[in-house]
Amino acid sequence: MKVFSRILAVTGSMALLASSSCSSEPVVTQQNKQVQINLSWWGTDTRNKYTIQAVEIFEEQHPDIKVNCSYSEWSGYEERSKIQMRSNTEADVMQINFSWLLQYSEDGEGYYDINELKNFDISNFSDDFLEYGIKNDRLNAVPIAMNAETVYINQDVYDRYGLDIPQTWDDLFKSAEVMKKDGVYPMSGASKSIWLYLIAHTEQVCGKKIIENNKLNFSAEDFQNMIEFYKELIDKSVIPQLEYYDNKELAKETYGGSIAWVSDATNYFGTMIEDGKNIVTANYTTLDGNNVGEGWYAKPATMYAVSKHTEHPEEAGLLLDFLMNSKEMAELQGVEKGIPLSSSAKKTLEKNYQLYGIQYEASQKMNDCQLAELSPILEDNDFIDDFFSACNDVIYEKATAEDSAKAFYTNANEYF
Repeated sequence: MKVFSRILAVTGSMALLASSSCSSEPVVTQQNKQVQINLSWWGTDTRNKYTIQAVEIFEEQHPDIKVNCSYSEWSGYEERSKIQMRSNTEADVMQINFSWLLQYSEDGEGYYDINELKNFDISNFSDDFLEYGIKNDRLNAVPIAMNAETVYINQDVYDRYGLDIPQTWDDLFKSAEVMKKDGVYPMSGASKSIWLYLIAHTEQVCGKKIIENNKLNFSAEDFQNMIEFYKELIDKSVIPQLEYYDNKELAKETYGGSIAWVSDATNYFGTMIEDGKNIVTANYTTLDGNNVGEGWYAKPATMYAVSKHTEHPEEAGLLLDFLMNSKEMAELQGVEKGIPLSSSAKKTLEKNYQLYGIQYEASQKMNDCQLAELSPILEDNDFIDDFFSACNDVIYEKATAEDSAKAFYTNANEYF
């Protein structure tokens, strides 16, 4: 499918790493008492700050609604949210990951049907984008923006070595030959990023998708090629072994580049850019240097869903609409989560000249290519961990690449 042609159970308070009320205590008027609803999300301090700011504006506009905010970094957010969903204590409006739709709402009953929310202006979203949130004919979630793993290069590092920005896999190996004497790696990435990077290479080499018709399409031999290529990248100092990867090394210029999500661009490189470093988005790495994005995938960057247990769908709909479509939220959020899919939010950014910066450039790179839709299965942490465990068996000579790949292939089929 072409991508662009379409959250210790808690019994009282929300229990995320950070939890706060975005406003003062509820007040009782002669007419009524404020309705209280909960909002949860994950993100950096920057995201927390502007989201709280936005909620305060929302409450000013709707004095009869009080929003309780719960937020944390990504680590642990899903596990806590999963427990809360099981105990019916999840937030009324919650930020969710695309893969949650498969994990927690395969039958479409895991979240509220947003089509039933009268206060949410769904017309701001095309049917192609809404399709990402539909399960069993129910609109479980709405995507905020699109996301893809992207190649980021510190051009200052490459210029120092007299090297061009790498376009092909061979370019990376040639760069490593020059940089490794100083302990510098041409490329780097966290486990999920490198996993998808290896998939891109293998798809280009073998000429087929890892998944076809929701079934595993790679053979044991294809996974053997993936394992061997990962080992080669490490042995020839193209990337650091995952166990030793540290994104703080980007600022130290030990890494000349990184694979990271569009949504992580500012988080990874914002401070470096402020310090005058020349960070650029490179073409998607391919065999021949073309920029069609063969083997690369895109998905919703993040999504909003409404609890199926909410007792206040009217107020939840108002909050959801504010978060996704309002001028105020758009101005505060900018492109921190990517280019917004809401037509009204995007128009606000265009009018305010806010479509700029490394995150915007990465989004444009993604938009320029026909990237395939990322299957949530490929983001399963256990699946990814199993693969790199198989790789380590080879690296530490506990098994041959052939035997390790066969064992992984047998286990991999259990995910389908």
